[in-house]
Amino acid sequence: MDKKWGVYFCTGCGIGDALDIDALAKVAKSEFKQQNCKNHPFLCSKEGIDTIKADIADGVNTLVIPACSSRAKYEEFRFGPGIIVERVNLREQAAWTHEVDDEDTQMLGEDLMRMAMTKVKLTELPEPWQVENLSKDVLVVGGGIAGMTAAMESAKAGYKVTIVEKGPALGGYVGKMYKVAPTKAPYDVLPDNPVPALTKALEDNPNVTVYTGATVESISGGPGTFDVKISGGADARAGAVILATGSVPFEAAKLGHLGYGKFPQVITQTDFEQLAIDGKLKNVERVGFIQCAGSRDSHFLSYCSAACCVESLKQARYLKEQNPAGQAYVFYKDLRAVGKYEYLYKQVQADGTVFIKGEVANIAGDGGKLTVEIDDAILGEKVAVQSLDYVVLANGMVPSTAFGTEPGQTEAEAEAATAKEKTEEDDIPKDVILKSDLLNLNYRQGPELPTLKYGFPDSHFVCFPYESRRTGIYAVGTVRNPMHVGAAIEDATGGAMKAIQCIEGCAAGKALHPRSGDESYPEFAMQRCTQCKRCTEECPFGAINEDEKGNPLPELTRCRRCGTCMGACPERIISFKNYSVGMIGNMAKAIEVPDEDEEKPRILIFACENDAIPALDMAGLGRLQYNAWVRVIPVRCLGSLNLVWIADAMSKGFDGVMLLGCKHGDDYQCHFMKGSELAEIRLSKVSETLDRLGLESERVRFKAINIMDYTLIPSILDDFAQKIDELGPNPMKGF
Repeated sequence: MDKKWGVYFCTGCGIGDALDIDALAKVAKSEFKQQNCKNHPFLCSKEGIDTIKADIADGVNTLVIPACSSRAKYEEFRFGPGIIVERVNLREQAAWTHEVDDEDTQMLGEDLMRMAMTKVKLTELPEPWQVENLSKDVLVVGGGIAGMTAAMESAKAGYKVTIVEKGPALGGYVGKMYKVAPTKAPYDVLPDNPVPALTKALEDNPNVTVYTGATVESISGGPGTFDVKISGGADARAGAVILATGSVPFEAAKLGHLGYGKFPQVITQTDFEQLAIDGKLKNVERVGFIQCAGSRDSHFLSYCSAACCVESLKQARYLKEQNPAGQAYVFYKDLRAVGKYEYLYKQVQADGTVFIKGEVANIAGDGGKLTVEIDDAILGEKVAVQSLDYVVLANGMVPSTAFGTEPGQTEAEAEAATAKEKTEEDDIPKDVILKSDLLNLNYRQGPELPTLKYGFPDSHFVCFPYESRRTGIYAVGTVRNPMHVGAAIEDATGGAMKAIQCIEGCAAGKALHPRSGDESYPEFAMQRCTQCKRCTEECPFGAINEDEKGNPLPELTRCRRCGTCMGACPERIISFKNYSVGMIGNMAKAIEVPDEDEEKPRILIFACENDAIPALDMAGLGRLQYNAWVRVIPVRCLGSLNLVWIADAMSKGFDGVMLLGCKHGDDYQCHFMKGSELAEIRLSKVSETLDRLGLESERVRFKAINIMDYTLIPSILDDFAQKIDELGPNPMKGF
């Protein structure tokens, strides 16, 4: 596009007091030949926005807005398609974090202008990737309560749905229940099982096709173009996939210490449901429920299975409904009846159920009756509850995705099964793929979803719970996380909404979470590709396959636009129209680095836009002061870091380089899953190179940070500046 520029300074919020705006405009005019520079004391006001809109009407299509952070006032400074907008953060990164009307602050402001102007000069408007033969259908794998709900919600929204259920009928685990825990007020009355009515509604809905006794044999393609082969010869094309294959009860056979297999009266919650269905509780007088049977136990399942407590409360009510004279006992370590289930808990208390907190010490049998001995944590002594007709084990749940390893494995076995592997030649962390035989993806990176420690599909549970590591595939219900029935229904509704967002985003050629709405995509200069496979190995989302010759074969609708492939490529053949190795490198080169005798060191920060930049903004909002030597370049993810940036920065004369990225590890914070980890691995190799060249490796540092660490920003940057001061000037300065 032919660019017609406009540079619009805001002088409000203290920016005009801290900085010489005329001098900043001179950078645009003299160094970048852009004369259309305007000031406004309140640029985000209607008057200020109208000034910009008037210029747009006159043909201006490239806007540079030196004002506040791009994370503020984003609605006001959104001007529609065909317009390049670059925000220059003079407020949070200069005026509010450095001395007012100070030489160093002014130099910082001018460098911020140079970086932004350089970026805009090299930016091209992306053209959305248009998918051919796009499908807007939804595939639901799993026909339990979560899968049925997701299918119904998608169908009610007008989307065609295909359900694939391996069992002979819909319903899954919930379909075998007598009743379910309450999902609406008054929360103390047990509703009938919703599966029969939901099954009929799905069968009657013309938008829904159901395959029972069927499995997914393969899935290829990506969002908008998933090609699905279903056992029995059926094929389908889908725009998004919802994985709702649920979980199974933890193997009770492993709970011999609780009497299972030794006494026939020691049963599971599933067995008790069947007793209720058959009406066999009428003559049952005394029942004991043992919570956390296998869960929260390092020998079995270390995690809480979430639903067990509510299910035991529900089943205690079964006993009272069928035999009002029946007596229930609940033996628990801790009781989890969160939210509205407090009403159910109170009702069960009112029924006369006895709750005993402590560890079960022994189970004995005599004459067809059972005795449970428990170390009562309240009384501080051993208590024996006798003459129990049944002892019901709340035996937890294991996700269906965990069956690449043995269900009910020990914690040590789980850790061994999900330990991260690394390739020998380049130390790239690999995804953990368990062979659960659910999706059978035709991805180079593996046939199933990458999983977490205990086999649940990997996602960032805080920021995007439904997202998996495979774009357009959303895990819902107990396959994603332990949860009770009510939560699974809500979860499935949320997953259906995400699937619909995926479909419509793909139709518009836009990226999905976390860079929602991004129309850019990676472009490959294949003539220079050396088939090193780093892009396919390092992509966190399986967005790059390989052809028969080993060339990268991108599936662009799978791409999340993080740029990890760009950072991985040693030949630098991958770029975006608005984000490239050359662009970031030239932004760094645009910064003025004073000579050694000026005693003004320079530190270059590559900061992740998802955690580090928000933390820097929060530091600005808090008026926290930090070192004026620092210059910040935002990056989409530290995974996009190309090592040439560090080499160029040192050659330019920067005295130090810091990478501010997200925390990685088991409880990672990286929005792009493993970009931060990859950056630190690359940085270790840079350190070795710097040492060989006689440049202290301490000049380059990685620091993990999240938005809540904003109060630490001054100490992090000032401590690094102090270290750089101790090391002295970069020996390459001035060359």
